[in-house]
Amino acid sequence: MSMRVGVVGYGYWGPNLVRNVASQRAMILAMVADGKEERRQKVREAYPHLSVVADGEELVTNPLLDAVIIATPVATHYPLAKLALEHGKHVLVEKPLCISSEQARDLIALANKVGKTLMVDHTFLFSPPVTAIHKILGSGNLGELTYYDSTRINLGLFQSDVNVLWDLAPHDLAIMDYLIGEQPVAVEASGFAHFHPERLDIAYMTLHFASRKMAHFNLSWMSPTKVRRVILGGSRQMLVWDDLQQAEKIKIYNSGVEFMNDDQRYELTPGYRIGDIYSPQVGQKEALAGVMDHFVQVSRGQTPSLMDGEAALRVILILEEAQQKLMAEQTRLSRLYRGNHP
Repeated sequence: MSMRVGVVGYGYWGPNLVRNVASQRAMILAMVADGKEERRQKVREAYPHLSVVADGEELVTNPLLDAVIIATPVATHYPLAKLALEHGKHVLVEKPLCISSEQARDLIALANKVGKTLMVDHTFLFSPPVTAIHKILGSGNLGELTYYDSTRINLGLFQSDVNVLWDLAPHDLAIMDYLIGEQPVAVEASGFAHFHPERLDIAYMTLHFASRKMAHFNLSWMSPTKVRRVILGGSRQMLVWDDLQQAEKIKIYNSGVEFMNDDQRYELTPGYRIGDIYSPQVGQKEALAGVMDHFVQVSRGQTPSLMDGEAALRVILILEEAQQKLMAEQTRLSRLYRGNHP
């Protein structure tokens, strides 16, 4: 039996969610809610026979729905998801799941209590490049992973409810969590707000792991160019994923650095190994279609979730610690700015 689904929010990401629900055989798109009339009109034009309402709460409490997908401002995720779970719905929420680890833990406990699926839309986990990288890491061909370097920068889109850290980092933290499978033991963060004093538009985050791995993230709404690139350094090989490339999104470099003891100078001398470059074949399936398939399977109890509340919580815990470091850094820097500008 197909799952009757409602989508709350038809802004930036909502149309993609609605389109994928409508094309999913195991789902029936039954209702869409959005507070803006111009958006509701777009839904009516695209889906003439669909029920369209203004109130998100009306949708998530509708007894005819089996599941709801929430794509609204981050501050509304928690109350809408909680209400949906209380009314017996399976719930998929746009990233991040909510604005605090306390809220995340509450939703996890509630989902377990009512026996319903709670998932966060970490879309990139179903992108063909991430699937391919996961297999490559599992094969051991890269050797021991030593570092993870991510760049996600562009000019805008400036968000009104979250800073650049909470907007962009959830993508990369979810990917890192899936690929590395470790929680960091230390978090460093710095950033700057050019336009809004309380909303950073550039952020840098560095994570340290007990296994001596390191991960670094460059996040920006202030770059003149758009970059989506991840570099994985292994003890045998190195991998570069450039998601903006149409072809050869992944390249594996048979290159590295080997340290050899120099008996004459009694110091470590690096030996550089430059080898072939290999680009594996990567599929073209839309990641969001994979999310919808997974949501159905998890809701039916057919497979464990890759994007459950616990996965969302791990991301939020890192975001919270990074946010605390950013706030402390901004306080320290503001004192220095005042000192130089009497």
